[in-house]
Amino acid sequence: MPLEPDERIPVVVHAPDPILREGMISQLRQHPVVELVEESEVPEQGVAVLLAESPDPAALAWLRRLVRKDGLQAVLVVSMIRETELLDVFECGVGAIVWRHEATPQRLLRAVVAAYRREGDLPSDLLGRLINQVGTLRTTAVGASGVRPSGLTPRETDVLRLVADGMGTGQIAEKLSYSERTVKNIMQGLTTRLALRNRTHAVAYALREGYIS
Repeated sequence: MPLEPDERIPVVVHAPDPILREGMISQLRQHPVVELVEESEVPEQGVAVLLAESPDPAALAWLRRLVRKDGLQAVLVVSMIRETELLDVFECGVGAIVWRHEATPQRLLRAVVAAYRREGDLPSDLLGRLINQVGTLRTTAVGASGVRPSGLTPRETDVLRLVADGMGTGQIAEKLSYSERTVKNIMQGLTTRLALRNRTHAVAYALREGYIS
């Protein structure tokens, strides 16, 4: 979802502390591409940014409402994520995560744009933790029955494995000798078919079901 020259991204910001919220808004306001909107005026398309100490139940409930009901993409800015919270975070629709100590204006803009494009943007240390967490939770049905889940094609699995490695669309296309349009179509097809919200959710799904590890 490339941005048009004059396109702006509607962004709604939520934080339990109004002072923290104003600080986040002031950082995002520096970017002309960002159009800040009030929580009472949620746009039809856009990005929800949640600032929290950790993804507690109240924070995740807010994200689920905006992602599932209102169709927004989500950016989570947090100080910490516990191992037990990882899958909940991804499966509620979070497309980008930023550690609070790394939340500079440029880092926030990168996350907002990635979420808006449904490309995903995770801290480099988080994917390994997700893989470990999924490994402890993955169903044993495949091993017990010898039957593999039937959600992803081999081509989709190849693409998601490279997404999990942190590659962008252009890098994946070059690696697999596809066009960028083909890579985008593969991602759009699998996320639509499996009701996944973005690339990050798709990677979590593939990890959980044992397609990639």
